[in-house]
Amino acid sequence: MDQPWSEGSPIYRQLRERVVAMILEGVLKEGDPLPSVRNVAAEYRINPLTVLKAYQGLADEQLVDKQRGRGMFVRAGARAALLADERERFLRDQWPKLRATIDRLGFSAEELLKEPRR
Repeated sequence: MDQPWSEGSPIYRQLRERVVAMILEGVLKEGDPLPSVRNVAAEYRINPLTVLKAYQGLADEQLVDKQRGRGMFVRAGARAALLADERERFLRDQWPKLRATIDRLGFSAEELLKEPRR
């Protein structure tokens, strides 16, 4: 979670996306605790309520479980659910544009699967 914040989106949304990326990349696994609200707020010099809002969104999406007095933990099945959602979003939003570019440039499947030229 060590990238600067962008101006285009609220910090709580960016923080949510960073946690989602950590789950998808396996940095945070099922059952792992999320970094504490206090630690994240102090490390990134943001309001604890901002961190809490991001974490609450993850809880509302049923990706993490709150355990009173212990913190929040990655829920079983969170990575699979996120992966399915990300794949569906890619196929819906990004693939059609990418496919149109591939077709326009006349690439074959073999060319696309070759090692990139440097």
